[in-house]
Amino acid sequence: MSTMSNLASVDVAPKSPVRAATPVGARVARIAERIGSALLPLAGVGALIGLWTLVSAYAGTDLPSPLRTWEVSKPYIVEPFAKRGELDQGILRFTWYSLVLVAKGYGLALLIGTPLGFVLGLSSLFRKAFDPIIQILRPVSPLAWLPLGLVLFQNSKPAALFTIAICAMWPTVLNTAMGVRAIPQDYLNVARVLRLSPTKRFFKVLVPATLPYMFTGFRLSLGIAWLVIVAVEMLTGSPGVGGFLWQEYNSLIYEHIILCILTIGLVGFALDRIMSAIETRLRGA
Repeated sequence: MSTMSNLASVDVAPKSPVRAATPVGARVARIAERIGSALLPLAGVGALIGLWTLVSAYAGTDLPSPLRTWEVSKPYIVEPFAKRGELDQGILRFTWYSLVLVAKGYGLALLIGTPLGFVLGLSSLFRKAFDPIIQILRPVSPLAWLPLGLVLFQNSKPAALFTIAICAMWPTVLNTAMGVRAIPQDYLNVARVLRLSPTKRFFKVLVPATLPYMFTGFRLSLGIAWLVIVAVEMLTGSPGVGGFLWQEYNSLIYEHIILCILTIGLVGFALDRIMSAIETRLRGA
């Protein structure tokens, strides 16, 4: 009996450290994964800056180096909200002007595009009549819409809003229509059995089922609106990131062009992250 008990104790003893080490190992793995997630983007940025430095030094172009870009752009970054003149302001003040215009045009795009998408998805007759027109208008460049806006409104600001709205609304229209057509027939049958009113059917069945598609369209529309604002400001000379970029190109100040490009990219990334967070919050609600 004593021999059996000794063997049992020998068999059981090595297992307890394994159990104790498992949570620790998982915790270490999670920490390593988080560190890797933070360091890998930094490594990518470092590689890009290194490539930029090499190209500016040895490619024989007028591309300024990262250090030169920082030195020339420093007043616009250190004093981001300074206003020294109409087109001589801090980079965040320019960004604010652009964001205000984008918000107005984007809001108009959603107000028009979302109902249009629902109608397009619900009515096969409407879809057959207007889908070809949408497919023709959708790829038209903002460089073509802006002159038409200037002809219609005789003013650069309404023309800019018109251009942003009409360029940005198509992803919302098409994704909302796709979401409506993808609603399972069982959902609609249950709504009929429960005798839901059209309003309740819309808000209790159609909107929740279509929401993922709608937000995909909203995110794409926001990205397009932010792209369009640059072209609109460049063509109209309006104060903003695009207007500042065009002015600095004409003045051959390439450092400020790079500053504008980086600002446009960072703001676009931040806007997409914000939309993603809103979508996650609404889905969890």
